Amino acid sequence: MHARLLIETYDTEDFEYIIEEKNNKSEPEVYIKGPYAMAGGVNKNKRSYCPEEMANEVKRYTEQMINTKRALGELNHPTSADVDLERACHLVTELNPSSSDPNIYIGKSKVLSTPSGLIVRSLIRDGCSVGMSTRSLGKLVQSEDSGDSSQVKDMRLVAIDCVADPSFGEAFVNGILESKQYVLNNYGEYVEAYENLESGLNNLPKKDVEQYIKENVLSFLDAIKQKI
Repeated sequence: MHARLLIETYDTEDFEYIIEEKNNKSEPEVYIKGPYAMAGGVNKNKRSYCPEEMANEVKRYTEQMINTKRALGELNHPTSADVDLERACHLVTELNPSSSDPNIYIGKSKVLSTPSGLIVRSLIRDGCSVGMSTRSLGKLVQSEDSGDSSQVKDMRLVAIDCVADPSFGEAFVNGILESKQYVLNNYGEYVEAYENLESGLNNLPKKDVEQYIKENVLSFLDAIKQKI
């Protein structure tokens, strides 16, 4: 099963920044709250997320990541589906359906005291707007009722990253689709392997082509076996 890394960004105007002062001796806690995910209608990326799939995935992410304090997000998006602890800047503490629209999920994050977190804290204190952008894996299926939009299937939420984006006047507006592809193994983990095979096959040598292809395919299979 091949999946793409999908990134959805939400308008920074909809986010609020909360600074909680404890006492004069300790640093205040900084939180970011706003729309983290959306299902239902087609977004500006011409993609739509199934409400049922989104609800199930938010539930899984909450139980496995948020409740265990492992829902870390990075400062800006990386190009992989792995979360780099050295780049972590915030910890998602809440992710719940909006009271006004159950297909919109309002999240809350604690900004960390890590190097990347301190950058986010400084940006907020200096009056800059930052927002959140989901990083998910899923398959894109052409919508039957529209030729220019896609439905996201088999969604798996990887992380919610902190980003800076211009305001577009709407709640859900921007985003990019990374070309990186992944393979899903039997345990539900995504591993980056297919892209290496594809890259190798796109650079076939003039000689010993059969041996070259064989070596690339064997390397691909070994990469999958290591994750199973």
